[in-house]
Amino acid sequence: MTKPLLKTLKGHRQVVPPLWLMRQAGRYLPEYRELRATKGGFLELCYDPESAAEVTLQPIRRFGFDGSILFSDILVIPHALGQRLWFEEGEGPRLAPTLVDSTLEALEAVPERLNPIYETVRKVAADLPKETTFLGFAGSPWTIATYMVAGQGSKDQAVARSMAYRDEPAFDALIKAITSMTIDYLCQQIEAGVDAVQLFDSWAGSLSPTQFERWVIAPNAAIVAGVKARHPETPIIGFPKGAGGKIAAYARETRVDAIGLDETVDPAWADSILPPEMPVQGNLDPLALLAGGEALRSAVSRILTAFPERPHIFNLGHGILPPTPITHVESLIAQVRG
Repeated sequence: MTKPLLKTLKGHRQVVPPLWLMRQAGRYLPEYRELRATKGGFLELCYDPESAAEVTLQPIRRFGFDGSILFSDILVIPHALGQRLWFEEGEGPRLAPTLVDSTLEALEAVPERLNPIYETVRKVAADLPKETTFLGFAGSPWTIATYMVAGQGSKDQAVARSMAYRDEPAFDALIKAITSMTIDYLCQQIEAGVDAVQLFDSWAGSLSPTQFERWVIAPNAAIVAGVKARHPETPIIGFPKGAGGKIAAYARETRVDAIGLDETVDPAWADSILPPEMPVQGNLDPLALLAGGEALRSAVSRILTAFPERPHIFNLGHGILPPTPITHVESLIAQVRG
């Protein structure tokens, strides 16, 4: 196997851990900003296969990361389920109608909206270096549902959490609809050329233990089972951001192949409580990368020594921040690769 990251995901520890960064294709790169300026909106960029493929490849050309992650957005799933999707400049995504005021039945699914993304995958797969692992992704059902219910992001996801308590059958139907479309979406990414996929549960940390079992673990387990039924050899990374002490249960019950750790998790603690052979990914604080210098060097060193026997993929604990200097990314790569 010539792809170090893919080999790590399959349980083989590398002396030098493979490296990629969440949101590595994006606003911190001048070449991205230049292309974005010619395309107008973010969503237009995501749905233009030629441009989205170019953005996906930009950080590979510049830095030679071991993994290339598809340039897209988690909210293409609600768009394919029938909601309108747009981005307000400086404020973020908006979805309508909001499902706190409407019903899932009022939406008409438009799965063909995802076709340009599969075309992007095919274009990238044809151009990636043979040693680079190609990663697809999707948002996990709980995180997607929070946007669909409220129509936008929020700090505490209170609108979706309230609906889940107040009208559990309706919320369960929404979660199942997202889960079903996500299984097919990930499988089609795999069939178009990705080597592995990641499930982003960005808001997993906002739930109580019981709700975490119901709305995070159960639907992610269903997605893993559904994807594995069609593509048993494709690794799946789970990233339950903010899960904290619930990470071990998530790893055990979802049956993901690898766990992504956010920056709040002590990597040595994670190493002690996760299944011994399970690969982990993470978990440098994006603010340490932004700071650079000794703060960056010491943070990287702590992570590199935290997994003496475990397969490890070096990454951030969340997405790279737009003001991050290119030179700090270069310093990170140099330290990880020794």
